[in-house]
Amino acid sequence: MKWIIKIGLPILVLILGFGAMKGVTALGNEESENEALDTRPSVKVTQLSPEAYPVEIEAFGELSPLESTNLSAQVSGEITGWNPQFVAGGIVKRGDVLFSIEKDAYEAALLQAEASLASAEAALIQEKAQARVAEREAATLPDAQVTDLYLRKPQILSAEAALKAAKAQLKIAKRDLDNCDVTAPYDALIVSRNIGSGDFVAAGSSAALLYNIEVAEVVFPLARFDQAFLPGQLGSVEATVTLMNRQDDILERVGTIHRDTGIVDASTRMTHLVARIDDPYGIKTGLPPIKFGSYTQVRFTGKTLENIYKIPQELINKRQIWILDDEDKLVPKTANVIREVGSDFLIRADIDSRDRIVMTLPEYPQSGMAVKVIANEKLVAKQP
Repeated sequence: MKWIIKIGLPILVLILGFGAMKGVTALGNEESENEALDTRPSVKVTQLSPEAYPVEIEAFGELSPLESTNLSAQVSGEITGWNPQFVAGGIVKRGDVLFSIEKDAYEAALLQAEASLASAEAALIQEKAQARVAEREAATLPDAQVTDLYLRKPQILSAEAALKAAKAQLKIAKRDLDNCDVTAPYDALIVSRNIGSGDFVAAGSSAALLYNIEVAEVVFPLARFDQAFLPGQLGSVEATVTLMNRQDDILERVGTIHRDTGIVDASTRMTHLVARIDDPYGIKTGLPPIKFGSYTQVRFTGKTLENIYKIPQELINKRQIWILDDEDKLVPKTANVIREVGSDFLIRADIDSRDRIVMTLPEYPQSGMAVKVIANEKLVAKQP
């Protein structure tokens, strides 16, 4: 028994010591593993390629007619009738008779002018015949006795002048008779009417206010940051004019940027452009009308920017974009912001398609900071 204790006790001590040694070794390994834990911030990266980006410009303005006309009568007389569409809000076409003036006096004046013309023509024929007789008689007379008066040259000139005057009077009489029917100078919206049947109008008195509905214009301001992106030639630039206060479906028309007004507003430093659309009231096309006074949006394409990167705004930090070098360390690159498009920036930067762009920046990025790449993502820029 004693010899068992003497032999077994040392063995037990050895076993316990060996176990303690293993435990200490394990703890040391665990501490080493803890010390080797990767504490680098994690980032996602992507790659970008430069592109040619056409700048989209949008502005807002009120739709107005190309021209308005204070319609007036060119002859005097009593109103004998008017077009049923010749009312406020009526639509008339170019050449439609809007109202008529009593014609009896002007028809009589036309007959008198025709009679005067016939009389002048007869007088000229008579004078020419007498001149031929005088010319034959002059052949038998000495040259000293043959004068222009004898040959009836002044009488012929006077008869010719009378004929021209008669023709002029006839032309005026025809014009006055034609002007008894007052017609629309273009496809028009009747804004107001100042006459009615039985009224007497004097020549030159205002009868109605008309708006031209063949062509409409939108005059809109353009901020200075947009002016740099205007195309070189405006007259051929296509524009889309959209009605802004429409509650149901979107109403759009295609037009053109017609011109620059050539003036910079002294208070706002804005310039103004003019967009044109044809047939705003849909007379020819049958499209729903865009009424004058409507608030509209004008969109068109400006200059095309070359070698541009389109990137979300959150990736730009203090006018810098961050990339990774070959050792997965942060490197700042200066980003020249050209334009803001929705939630994106259009930038120019000293990068290429092989550079890895950091998409998830650490809270306090520093040049040379080591990071850990956890994913590569395809950058999908948001549409403006």
